[in-house]
Amino acid sequence: MKRILFLLTIITAQKIFAQDAVQRYWYGRSSGKLPEIGYSLGEDRLGSAKMGYIDTGIVLKISDSADKRYKIQLSKFHSAYIAKADVVRDSAFVLKPFYLTSNYKAIGGKDSYDTLYINTTEKLPYKSWMEINPSKIIIELYGVQSNTSWITQNISSLKEIKNLYYSQTEDDVVQVTIELQHKQHWGYTIHYAGTRLMVLVKRQPPVLNIQKLKIAIDAGHGGTNTGAAGNTTGIAEKNYTLLFANALQKYLKTKGVKNVIMTRTTDTTIGNTDRVLWLQQQQPDLLISLHLNSSADTSVNGSSTYYKQIGFRPLSVAILKQMLSAKMNEYGNVGNFNFLLNQPIDFPNTLLEIAFLSNLRDEKKAGSAKFQNLTAAKVYAGIVDFLNQSK
Repeated sequence: MKRILFLLTIITAQKIFAQDAVQRYWYGRSSGKLPEIGYSLGEDRLGSAKMGYIDTGIVLKISDSADKRYKIQLSKFHSAYIAKADVVRDSAFVLKPFYLTSNYKAIGGKDSYDTLYINTTEKLPYKSWMEINPSKIIIELYGVQSNTSWITQNISSLKEIKNLYYSQTEDDVVQVTIELQHKQHWGYTIHYAGTRLMVLVKRQPPVLNIQKLKIAIDAGHGGTNTGAAGNTTGIAEKNYTLLFANALQKYLKTKGVKNVIMTRTTDTTIGNTDRVLWLQQQQPDLLISLHLNSSADTSVNGSSTYYKQIGFRPLSVAILKQMLSAKMNEYGNVGNFNFLLNQPIDFPNTLLEIAFLSNLRDEKKAGSAKFQNLTAAKVYAGIVDFLNQSK
C-alpha cells in the first residue's frame, strides 16, 4: 500500500511539473517597425548585443520576461531576447508536432539580385551571418526539421550564388550555406512571403566604378538628438555631421557620382530605426554614416571606423586608411559594432568617427571648411580603394 501511494505521489508530481512546463510558455508573433533579436540582457549605450533583424509575423515561443524584453526559445538549445514592444500575443496559434522545410530553389532575375526560396510550413525564427575567405552567407532556421529532398539552382541565370547546401545541425535546427561568386559581400535581404523564406542576394555591381553606384550618406544625429558637443565652441555634433555630409555630397557630385542620397539634409529629428527602414527601401550600393567622437579624456584624438558585419569590414578599413593619410591619428577600426546603422545586412556600410570634439586640436579641425572638404576627398578615395580591391 505504501509503495502504491509512493508511486501515485510521483505520478501526480510529474503531472503537475508537466502542466507547469507547458503553462510557462506562451506564443506570440514578431511585430513593429524593425524587430530584432539579441543575445543577452546585457546593456550599454547602444543596447544589448544584437543577433539581427527578423521579419514580422514570425512565431515566437515566449519563455520568460525581464524588464522591457521577453526571452524567446528559438529551439531546444537556442534562446534570444526581443523587445516586448515588438511582440503581439497570438491566442489563435496552435503548436504542431513538427515543422518542416521542403524544396529550395535559387534563381537569378533581371534586377540586381539572385533569389533563394526556402519552402517551410510556418514563419519560423532565423539568424544569419557572413563569412569570408571564401565568402559565404550562413542562415540558421530554428524549430524546424528538414524534409528537403531537392535543391534547384538555375545556373544560367545565377550570377552571385555559387553553391547552395544545408545541414541538419541539431534535431530542430537547419543550417543553410550560400557560397558566393565574389570575394566581396554586397549584401542580402531576408523576409517571408507567406511561409516561404526568401533570401535576396545582392550581386556585385557589373562595373566597379563609383560614378555608377548609388551612395548613401548619413549625417548622424539631428533635431532633438544633438550628439556630442565641442569642447570649446559648444557646437553640437549634429551640426558638424551635416556640414561634413554636405561637403561629401558636393565632392561626390564633382567627381561624377550622380546618384547620391542623404538620410537628412536639415536639422531634423529622424530616429535611427526610420533611417534604416528608409535605406532598406532605397537599397544603396554603399552607406557612409558620419559622426564625431567624444571622450572624458581630452587627450584622446583621431579617426576611427566601425562595422558590424565582417563582410563589410573592407570598406571601413579602406576609409580609415585614407583618413590616416590626412595626418589624422588612428583611434582604431572597430568590429561587431552595435550601432543601429551598422546592423543592416542589405548593403555594405561603415560608420566614420571623423575626429574627437573633446580634443582641442581635433575640434579646431572639425570647424574648418578646408578639413571638411579634405575629409570628403578622403572618403571618396577610400570608396575608390575599396572598389579596386573588390575587382
